[in-house]
Amino acid sequence: MYSTTDLQLFIHTADLGSLSNAARQLDLLPATASASLKRLEQQLNTRLFVRSTRSMRLTPEGTLFLEYSRQALALLQEGQALLTAGGPVSGHLRLSMPSDVGRNVLLPWLDAFQDNHPQVTLSLQFSDRVVDLFRDPVDVAFRYGPLDDSTLVSQILAPSRRVAVAAPSYLAKHGRPSVPKDLASHNCLLYYLQHGLFNNWRFYTGKTAVDVKVRGDRMTDDAAIARTWAVAGVGIAYKSWLDVRQDVADGRLEIILEQFTGEETPLSMVYPHRSSMSPSLRALLAFLRAQFAALGAVRE
Repeated sequence: MYSTTDLQLFIHTADLGSLSNAARQLDLLPATASASLKRLEQQLNTRLFVRSTRSMRLTPEGTLFLEYSRQALALLQEGQALLTAGGPVSGHLRLSMPSDVGRNVLLPWLDAFQDNHPQVTLSLQFSDRVVDLFRDPVDVAFRYGPLDDSTLVSQILAPSRRVAVAAPSYLAKHGRPSVPKDLASHNCLLYYLQHGLFNNWRFYTGKTAVDVKVRGDRMTDDAAIARTWAVAGVGIAYKSWLDVRQDVADGRLEIILEQFTGEETPLSMVYPHRSSMSPSLRALLAFLRAQFAALGAVRE
């Protein structure tokens, strides 16, 4: 049986790349931390880290065991919370979310969540920039796409993909692109992501990626504006299906290039490993998963 302290130390060491820093965070003596890690490796009969004078990095076996360790501790915390639960859910949650899906999908659900849990208070931040959960005053972030930061926990709420869309009025005036390269001659509606202007649009035909460099006369740092422009008939947008599904259902936008597959943009709820999952956060996760399930099929 593995000690939860040993597992916590292992996870912290992997996240920080330093046994001494992990010991400091967990308030352990260096000798105790060293013995803890040694004990875990002996139980597994394998080395978890490659050690150097300045840092520690995971072995392939350590990388594999890390994810199982995270899951094991998460299940234990969930079980403990269930045993101690009984009173109303309460607390304050600071949430950051992309502007479009935040305002049009999540906001009404968050209102309903607070109706169900009146002792929970929320602070909402609508922004398409990637917040730093260790520095910014945010407890939980909603993000599109794969998670690059291994120091964070990511819970997928809904799979989704980008789709190219335009208003019927735009297509009637400018024609309908039949292949991705046709986009180069259209007015494409651009927005900024973390690494700059999102003007390289990728599609797939089978497993083959097709990239096209697009341009247009409108750019914004708010991706919701790109959808608004598309509905107004001034260009083509490349947005997550979750952002445009209602516009497509109501006929304000049409999907183009349907024979091609857009990039994956799963929507996830992200929070730091170092913070245990509070009852209010656990309740929110369960509530949102139920809402997305009731939403019906998402474009995968």
